[in-house]
Amino acid sequence: MKYVFAINFKSYETAYNNVALDIARTANQLTSKYNNVRIILAVPSVMVSKLNSIYDDIFLQHLDPLEFGAYTGYLSADSLKYLEVKGSLVNHSEHKIVYRDIEKIVKKIKDGGKESLVCADTSGEAAGIAYLDPTMIAVEPPELIGSGIPVSRAKPEIITDSVSAVKKIKNIPVLAGAGITMPDDAVKAIELGSSGVLIASAVMKAKDPNKVIINFVEAINGI
Repeated sequence: MKYVFAINFKSYETAYNNVALDIARTANQLTSKYNNVRIILAVPSVMVSKLNSIYDDIFLQHLDPLEFGAYTGYLSADSLKYLEVKGSLVNHSEHKIVYRDIEKIVKKIKDGGKESLVCADTSGEAAGIAYLDPTMIAVEPPELIGSGIPVSRAKPEIITDSVSAVKKIKNIPVLAGAGITMPDDAVKAIELGSSGVLIASAVMKAKDPNKVIINFVEAINGI
């Protein structure tokens, strides 16, 4: 399996302007060049069609556990089959949902032949999510998100404990996230047993996002 380098665009201004397009172009170029790294872009739903015309490994950032119907302002999980994406993030710490809703969404994603990347705050939550058999799990202690303090340095046990807990239940790739700012942080996370990383601000708030992406992918590919 390739290592995963997932970038959550969140709702930074750069997620909507020309920076987003440049990131998609860079991801496309790097994917062709490096065979050991899968780059996933988790983008706002309104940007899917624009970015998908440049790069095809696109995820949504959230889905709601709803069927089609009168749900103004929600993004129905059933709508995924009509969207040109590979899958969706689920249960990010900035958009938490209850376990039964995670279960519904993961099932709908799987039934639609697409992928789920489900986030967990702790190793215990990661283990619980493993029973739902998502495609991937990302563990991110919320207190470190956006802090610049990498989980792989500050709380390495979160990564090792999560990987161990999940593997006891199902062979599901576990990504690490929160505070990962430098390529060495990502390398350390993988050395601790993760299958890759999920990052956001290190790219989306960078002065030169494309250089940051290149540095991360080169470092991960060299492991």
